[in-house]
Amino acid sequence: MAVCIAVIAKENYPLYIRSIPTENELKFHYTVHTSLDVVDEKISAMGKALVDQRELYLGLLYPTEDYKVYGYVTNSKVKFVMVVDSSNTALRDNEIRSMFRKLHNSYTDVMCNPFYNPGDCIHSRAFENMVTSMMMQVC
Repeated sequence: MAVCIAVIAKENYPLYIRSIPTENELKFHYTVHTSLDVVDEKISAMGKALVDQRELYLGLLYPTEDYKVYGYVTNSKVKFVMVVDSSNTALRDNEIRSMFRKLHNSYTDVMCNPFYNPGDCIHSRAFENMVTSMMMQVC
């Protein structure tokens, strides 16, 4: 189960961050912020291969003692970061991929809303419900 989900704009400012234990919210903000360096390294290392393969999933960015941080980048360079509890060993790589695909589809729905201005923070009830279901999901 994800403990933090973040959507980061192309210019590296947060469009959406949600974490389950709200008392550790600042810690998760820091974790997401530090993961952006790893995301940029992976994107630059892949270079044109990222465009050619159309592989948007970046995989495990880095593990910490308590959490694992995964990354995903869209074609428009919007980044999704997911922090997962390390104690959850049942969560496989393909399940993380499918969670990112769901998140990407929901983000696309938000972008298609004519009342949403790109670059603004995300305040969508449908997006919020989808993120909540991903975070409450017990694997």
